[in-house]
Amino acid sequence: MADTLYETIGGSRRINTAVELFYAKVFADESLRPFFEGVDVQGLHARQSMFVSMLVGGKKVYTGKNLTLAHAGSRLKGMTDVHFDTMLKHFRAALTEVQVAPDRIAEIMTLLEGTRDAVLHRSA
Repeated sequence: MADTLYETIGGSRRINTAVELFYAKVFADESLRPFFEGVDVQGLHARQSMFVSMLVGGKKVYTGKNLTLAHAGSRLKGMTDVHFDTMLKHFRAALTEVQVAPDRIAEIMTLLEGTRDAVLHRSA
């Protein structure tokens, strides 16, 4: 029996695939694309996969910048709750595409929602 959400959803392979699908959706979205201009896409994929893996209980340790610092440039470009909501929508769709169970998607979305204040640099 799987012990963590990470194992339950299929581990790194499924997370990596979901992250790839997520960024395909993000880059296709005209409202989000400007936040990623000039970004190292491979590095972005790697950091996001690492972060999501850690968030859902994988043994990976996220070694990127803290979320507030990592998203400072996006906030300067005008990132708001509307953009954050759109990103969550795209991540949910990606998880659905890789056939993560709906109850597990709900758990993951709750965890991602918990990062909103750090990403948008607000006090909780």
